Amino acid sequence: MIDQVKTVDAHVGGQTLRLIVDGVPRLSGRTMRDKRASLRKRADSIRRALVLEPRGHADLVAAVLTEPVSPEAHAGILFMDGSGFPPISGHGIIAAATIAVARDLFVVQDAASADVRIAFDTPVGVVHTVVHAEGQGSERRIHSVVFTNVPAFVLSAAHPVRVGTRQLRVDVAFAGLFYAIVDTEATGVALRAERLPDLRRLGIELQATLNSTAEFAHPIDPDATGISGVVFTGPPMDPEAHLRSVVVSGTVVDRSPGGTATAAVMAVLDAMGLLADDRHFVHESITGTLFRGRAARHTVVGEIPALVAEIEGNAWITGEHTFLIDEDDPMREGWSL
Repeated sequence: MIDQVKTVDAHVGGQTLRLIVDGVPRLSGRTMRDKRASLRKRADSIRRALVLEPRGHADLVAAVLTEPVSPEAHAGILFMDGSGFPPISGHGIIAAATIAVARDLFVVQDAASADVRIAFDTPVGVVHTVVHAEGQGSERRIHSVVFTNVPAFVLSAAHPVRVGTRQLRVDVAFAGLFYAIVDTEATGVALRAERLPDLRRLGIELQATLNSTAEFAHPIDPDATGISGVVFTGPPMDPEAHLRSVVVSGTVVDRSPGGTATAAVMAVLDAMGLLADDRHFVHESITGTLFRGRAARHTVVGEIPALVAEIEGNAWITGEHTFLIDEDDPMREGWSL
């Protein structure tokens, strides 16, 4: 038997999102976490087949839309990558909103404006987006997407960690998942594209060391624990940008500036009193693309001061695909080295 899985692909700053539009089993569950568990149980083979070679690559992120679980959401969204099922992806939200509007995946009433507002249920809460566009229907041209991230906060500033003979200090911040943010100058690895293999290895090592030597837990969400990614920061090349970064999440290297990572960096800068006076932050990726952040408001998570950030980026649809998965194919579930 040969199964078919249909997708629409888009890239955000060079990072691909593969949105599955047909071929995933119906997911059960009353919450997005339940649906995520159902996806993990029923569709892990599809994740591997679409994310890994020969159909994908080690750093690709996929997503699937679900029925919403909250009254304010238009749809639920779940993510998949080479490491598993991350609870949220900022660049993925930007790409999914772009695809949803461009391909009319569901009806969103907003007759007063060419802009379209879409709310997504995710395992970490509702994420609101505004798709900035002009025109209507098939003539609509999408310019950018702004999403309002879940509250971001600093859990541990200047947290010590030893990697080999080097003692580093990282800022641990939450922005949908926990990141360790580290200055690349302290690591001795330059923030350049040709050093991506070294940054990947170091990111994986830092994440493993931090998770084995300390506990990182959300103050009110018992499911949010552990470092999920490392953000290496350095001086920008673009004169408009404030910082240049590369994000290593699990084994995945993000080519975009990282949506939730941008919010995490903003939370650190805000806690240090270093966020720009106009509350805006421009984040440059390893590919030179930019995300623009704005500090929308402050709040509190448990007893920790937190920042709600709006992140803006651009997505471009790159293709529509029908992937074939033959049960007789020995590599039907993909492979990675």
